[in-house]
Amino acid sequence: MKILFIVIGVFILAIIIFVVYRNITVNNQSKKINETRFERIKPIYQKLENGESITESEIIPFAKNILTREATFQLLAEHKKTELFPKEFYSIEKGAESNLANWLEFPTELDGCPDEMELVKRVTIDFDKNNVYYYVFKFRTNEPHWASKDGWMLGVVGPYFEDSEPYDFPGATFSRLSSKFENVKAEDEAKWVHENISMKN
Repeated sequence: MKILFIVIGVFILAIIIFVVYRNITVNNQSKKINETRFERIKPIYQKLENGESITESEIIPFAKNILTREATFQLLAEHKKTELFPKEFYSIEKGAESNLANWLEFPTELDGCPDEMELVKRVTIDFDKNNVYYYVFKFRTNEPHWASKDGWMLGVVGPYFEDSEPYDFPGATFSRLSSKFENVKAEDEAKWVHENISMKN
């Protein structure tokens, strides 16, 4: 009986050590990626903070890049200069694309930005007699990334509502990574995210 308690105690201790290690690792990864993201937009951040003039042509490269697009708009919004944001990137779809790319980049997810990403469909779901929308994208990576062998995978961003604005924060960005474009319908993936992620947030 004493041995059983020792085994159970060691098992519980191992779980506690793993949880603590995992939290420390995730926090360190989160800090590192946030620093990387800041470095990407630092040139325009410094200009805005210093009150220097900035033009739309200077913003275009940051808006084109899916990893800096969302942060660029948010930075301009904070400085009340959204009129400088290029019109061709001012849409819910373009914001959703950038949001998913940033989510996928996190080490506990895809651990990198996809090499290709395309909109599959905007899916409408009836929720309490109101429509909510999800944008479903397909994405893939090239070798040597570990996911290159998986081909096109699905990612979902939303929910958005009738009165949503471009770059409103979506509360349920998610990809199961195991959902393959050729095997799963966009409607089914959006419904899964709605029921299992959005409704539980």
